[in-house]
Amino acid sequence: MKTKKKVSIVVPVYYNEESLPRLFEELQGVSLSSSDFDFEFIFVDDFSGDNSYQVLQSYLGISKSKIKILKLSKNHGSFTACLAGLTKSDGDCAVIISADLQDPPALISKMISEWSNGYEVVIAARNSRKDSFFTKIFATMFYWLIRRYALTDMPKGGFDFVLFDRKIIDIVCEIKEKNTSLMGLIIWAGFKRKVLYYDRQTRKRGSSRWTLAKKIKYFIDSFVSFSFVPIRLATIVGFTVSFLGFLYTVFIIYERLVNKQLVQGIVTLIALVLFLGGAQLIILGIIGEYLWRILDETRKRPPFIIDKFDRN
Repeated sequence: MKTKKKVSIVVPVYYNEESLPRLFEELQGVSLSSSDFDFEFIFVDDFSGDNSYQVLQSYLGISKSKIKILKLSKNHGSFTACLAGLTKSDGDCAVIISADLQDPPALISKMISEWSNGYEVVIAARNSRKDSFFTKIFATMFYWLIRRYALTDMPKGGFDFVLFDRKIIDIVCEIKEKNTSLMGLIIWAGFKRKVLYYDRQTRKRGSSRWTLAKKIKYFIDSFVSFSFVPIRLATIVGFTVSFLGFLYTVFIIYERLVNKQLVQGIVTLIALVLFLGGAQLIILGIIGEYLWRILDETRKRPPFIIDKFDRN
């Protein structure tokens, strides 16, 4: 008898108690409609402050599919929660999907079909998104910069919903980087990819915890992890400032020797000091971002700590 291949569905959970019942129902529907595969659902509670963990525990006795529930000891962020789930996965492939129902679970069946056809990475990319104006602007700028200066293969609208093969799961889990992007690592790893497009829906249950501070950190992590542009920019700024300083020095000497004029002005001096000081601080800040990440990696602290691990 031929053994069925297993699909691991990893769901990071953070303040999602309102959307979990509907999500669980739809995931169960996916497992029933794809009866040629075995499924396991891995929910990772990223230290939610609501009743998400209790809701998840209630599914252990009623699910026909295998369920694993991880509760992390503190809030680590979506990337780390997904990584924790992947380390506990047994599937021949894994699907990562958010718990807020903005991404359609029904698309998983088609993603599995494409994987069965030989694609090792199946990306569900956003064709459009029903989010706030500010979110759309930030996302558009972010993914344009990522595509332009870091990961040229990144889909135009980005993605958080993806299926990838066991070999890529093992690669991602082995890397163990802390301050990076999981989706960036999947793109970076290569392999044969297929992109499916869908329209991302507005969030109807609960509120997003994806704050501006978290978006900025994600933006910096993605750039520092996959692009040399920030450090190269620091070099360019240094050369530019030095060259402008040289030109100004030549101008002063010329005015003194040829036109017999002494360049004066406290305002000019203050402007130059502020300009040079600002340029130096920017360069130090860029170098500091790299140095902090190097320090964080050398500490060898685990990227996550699992507080509780339940399964049926």
